[in-house]
Amino acid sequence: MADSVMEREPLKLKKWGAYDSGVVLKGIEQVWRETKEQKYFDYIKTNVDEYVEADGNIKTYDLEEYNIDHINNGKLLLMLYQETGEEKYKKAAYLQREQLKTHPRTSEGGFWHKNIYPHQMWLDGIYMGAPFYAEFARVFNEPENFDDVAHQVILISKHTRDPKTGLYYHGWDESKQQRWANPETGVSPNFWGRAMGWYVMAIADILDFFPENHPRRNELINIFQGAIDAVVKVRDSVTGLWYQVLDQGNRPGNYHEASASAMFVYAIAKGVRKGYLATKYLDAAREGFEGIINNLIEIDEKGFVNLTQVCSVAGLGQVLPTEPYRDGSFEYYISEPVVANDPKGVGAFILASIEMEKGG
Repeated sequence: MADSVMEREPLKLKKWGAYDSGVVLKGIEQVWRETKEQKYFDYIKTNVDEYVEADGNIKTYDLEEYNIDHINNGKLLLMLYQETGEEKYKKAAYLQREQLKTHPRTSEGGFWHKNIYPHQMWLDGIYMGAPFYAEFARVFNEPENFDDVAHQVILISKHTRDPKTGLYYHGWDESKQQRWANPETGVSPNFWGRAMGWYVMAIADILDFFPENHPRRNELINIFQGAIDAVVKVRDSVTGLWYQVLDQGNRPGNYHEASASAMFVYAIAKGVRKGYLATKYLDAAREGFEGIINNLIEIDEKGFVNLTQVCSVAGLGQVLPTEPYRDGSFEYYISEPVVANDPKGVGAFILASIEMEKGG
């Protein structure tokens, strides 16, 4: 899959804020670490060097947009700085860190998803910001920031976790002003697969950098265990895959969604390997991975590997009044385009594949 991506798209990263391409590049980083083949490292560096200038400026990046998605690719800067020692990557990483210092927050200190989505936290945003924040704290010795990283994970769990099922709603509006927001709780109405996928991947990655003795580390692990336990219960028992809307598998229009399935496989396999989850969960990862291979992977006439049935995009609310309002309903989630080779799915699949090779 990584080779297919590199041959199809020599320049994967189309702008710095393309967080989804960053997921693919993080997957390719793991391929490089496993194979030691230089071409994978070079591909990542070539993509990042299109944007990072000698003084650490990042072309196409505007800190004051205050979009948490734009932090995700900072993880590539941290990797390249640690591998090459080049100062431009360090300077660029510090620029991304500056955004988090002034990024708008809820009254309890949770990062807004975007400045254009005021008072809102989305599960997606935890993956976009928190793993970079945790790794930055480790690399540049800012241990006091681990409290803030943990706070982001714990706060969104407090507000979006459904106590009945243990599943997580996609978003939370502190102001309760959005049409999609429950007037009592502020949460959106459904459990979107990829949103929970982002969340559990984030926790699995954050824990790589968290000090063993941090007082909230076990709380993060407990949240992770509970979330995985909930998603394992709603997978399709026949294929091992997960649905676009997690808890409504039998409802007409719902479908097996590739990116969420790959994200859950990654998080479960990594969780077992790192000791956060009991080994019994590995069956769900194996069955999910086999489900992807058997049902959602196609090889075309050029020999390229293709991942099918990826939800192209889903969000909440609207940016412009002329746009359709995304109300978080079941009907909304199944109405978004379903495509092949969306980078959010491809990146998660590469990451899942490496994790399955490591311990699956």
